[in-house]
Amino acid sequence: MTSKLILAGAAAFLSLSASAYAQDTVIIQQTDPVMTESTVVVPGGVRTYVLEQQVPSVTYEGDVLEGRVIPEAVEIYPVDGYTDYGYTVVNERRVIVDPQTRTVVQVLE
Repeated sequence: MTSKLILAGAAAFLSLSASAYAQDTVIIQQTDPVMTESTVVVPGGVRTYVLEQQVPSVTYEGDVLEGRVIPEAVEIYPVDGYTDYGYTVVNERRVIVDPQTRTVVQVLE
């Protein structure tokens, strides 16, 4: 009878240990986030300035999208008071650009 009691106690201890171990195991599944909107917040003053300016539109073959680099042949205009931003108009769409890299930061609709 004593051996049955010891075996039952050992079995209970082992099952508790397994449960405790299972609770300490954490599985984390990492996924790449899908970005659906621009992560750059452009100051309102920049947007307003760019929308008010009258500059000629440049015809460009292809899509003008955020993250694309504007070719050297396209003139980028400075935004008064904001040295980190420039702009141009491509295919009748106003585009805010990083003037150092010529990368499209935001396409204004």
